[in-house]
Amino acid sequence: IAATQPSTNWHLKENAREHHTSKFSSEELIVRRGQAFTITFNGTERPEQNLIFIAETGPKPSKTTKTLATFDISSTASKEGWSAVIQSSSSNSVSISISSPHNAVIGRYRLSVQSGSSSPASLGTFVLLFNPWSSGDDVFMPNKAECEEYVLEEFGIIFAGNKNHISGFGWNFGQFQGDILNICLSIMDRSLYYRQDPVTDVSHRHDPRYLGRVLSAMVNANDDQGVVLGNWSGKYEGGKNPSSWTGSGEILQSWKKSGFKPVKYGQCWVFAAVLTTVLRCLGIPTRTITNFSSAHDADGNLRVDEFYDADGNHLDRGADSVWNFHVWNESWFTRNDLGPSYSGWQVLDATPQEQSGGIYQCGPASRHAIKEGEVDLDYDGTFVFAEVNADCMYWNYDSATGKKTLIYSKSTEIGASISTKAVGRDDRVDVTSDYKYEEGSAKERDIFKKARKKLGLEDKFDPTAPKLEEVEQKPDIAGKFKVAGSLEVGKDLNLLLVLENLQSDAKTVNVNMTAWSTLYTRRRVNQIWKDSISVTLAPKEEKQFPINIKYPEYQQQLTTDKTIQVTALCHVEDGIQVLVKRNITLDNPGIDIQLLGEAKVNKEVVVEVAFTNPIDTEVKDCVLQVEGSDLLQGILELRIPPLKASEKSTTKFKITPSEAGPKHLLVNFSCDKFADIKTFKMVNVIN
Repeated sequence: IAATQPSTNWHLKENAREHHTSKFSSEELIVRRGQAFTITFNGTERPEQNLIFIAETGPKPSKTTKTLATFDISSTASKEGWSAVIQSSSSNSVSISISSPHNAVIGRYRLSVQSGSSSPASLGTFVLLFNPWSSGDDVFMPNKAECEEYVLEEFGIIFAGNKNHISGFGWNFGQFQGDILNICLSIMDRSLYYRQDPVTDVSHRHDPRYLGRVLSAMVNANDDQGVVLGNWSGKYEGGKNPSSWTGSGEILQSWKKSGFKPVKYGQCWVFAAVLTTVLRCLGIPTRTITNFSSAHDADGNLRVDEFYDADGNHLDRGADSVWNFHVWNESWFTRNDLGPSYSGWQVLDATPQEQSGGIYQCGPASRHAIKEGEVDLDYDGTFVFAEVNADCMYWNYDSATGKKTLIYSKSTEIGASISTKAVGRDDRVDVTSDYKYEEGSAKERDIFKKARKKLGLEDKFDPTAPKLEEVEQKPDIAGKFKVAGSLEVGKDLNLLLVLENLQSDAKTVNVNMTAWSTLYTRRRVNQIWKDSISVTLAPKEEKQFPINIKYPEYQQQLTTDKTIQVTALCHVEDGIQVLVKRNITLDNPGIDIQLLGEAKVNKEVVVEVAFTNPIDTEVKDCVLQVEGSDLLQGILELRIPPLKASEKSTTKFKITPSEAGPKHLLVNFSCDKFADIKTFKMVNVIN
């Protein structure tokens, strides 16, 4: 090769089209492993003569760690290693088709070429990603529509609320925007694993199982100064309220801009959404999963204990908890370590709940293993199994004597309506049956017993053979809360307490009722209301008692999660206590988006957002936040004047779409009385 540096044509457009990387906006070549890409370079004399290529990645490239490959020209592409095949050549330039193996380490590579005895000349760098379109790859996904959704789609819907009342909000994953790929590569280089042993860490980056686990640790700030700092206190000073984010881009950019200081603050869906962005960006098919009535079993006994005092207040005793919902991830890859039946969707969870191997990381746990109760298989099967299957025990706790009495236990409470977004549609799909057999069926109980046996819990608490203090007596009465009317922030909350006498003699019942505002984790924040009544129920009689909590009573106490827990502890004379409880999630008022005109590539179009103040007092500090990949750059923030009672506000702004196809515009509206009213609109952009 002549002394001049060769100039390289990376054929960015053509290669990107072939490799499904066209959505990245990069001047650097981005390709997927196990598939050929073409480059042309000049500055070579007689190119066919013994050209040797060198592809290397990581801090100390070596052949033993598969981070260095040297390969010469061959007549056909290799199935095993790296290879180069000449496409065409002229007197001063040559086009080469380069192929990487299906199990190549992913990341940024340096490529150079050597001719004869001269020293290697650099051709430049390129980025190599996982390839779900290629049948040899561990992340191969045969269904093309699923590849589109779980790798290429930048918009998602995350489900929240509670199992009686599921709601969903949009999220902009934005994995192809701006600098996100570079940020994802630097996340890998800041992990504890990399810091302890960079050479070994990089050599493991061919394995989605390894990277999924490492990245589940890096997305939370615990242990490693990772991306997002969790906060479940209900107070978010010094950062952003977790429910105010609308996309991952702002979070990842902030982390980088601050010199890699954790971004404040996240809760479960934020961790899951950021992990989705990172994994989709790297080419691992990934989706968010919401589990309703999700157990956090801190002591690994597959049961969750909840304690209540005599007034019916839920006590913060013990580390176990049940969340209204919890969001985690599923990623798609093979489990060569476990065997073919355990391949497919794998559970990863970046929310820092319990340590695994001394670090806040969780997964990958094979979803199939969870369904079959194989809790001993790697990784963290016991914790994930409990999230969807734990039994609930409700206790009355007397703080004066330290005595606890079992009120009742329930094995069908946990793990309801497990949800994810549909492929290619903005709908909810229920995947509960992929996690467990039908609740209450003999098979489901058998699997639960199998899991307990694997954990050596057979002799400990078993609903079929309880210890004395755990004997459940049959209650004399039954109770439930019914919702009467709408559940909306700004309106009064109307409930009915329904009590029924199950016996054929009259019963006197003293009822202590409380209502608390909570976080979505059911952590109590403020007491809203309490009351007690004494009731006599005739034999087999059912009575209803209306409860009315006025908006001004709860408005100051409500958290931005808009959740309230109502409990009634019923003390039956000469009988056992009965606990009636309900978790309620209130809806925000609606907000409306309209496009005033057609959305065309590189043409301005006006968007109008309308909001009507539904309450009879003024709302102020109104802010509108707008984002959407390929519709506008970054985030648009608009301040809106205060709104009097029942006043309607319309706000207009312009967007300039940059790419054709179905895109999503996300809007978040906040003011002093309503936090984070979210909506999204699908915008079909035409050329």
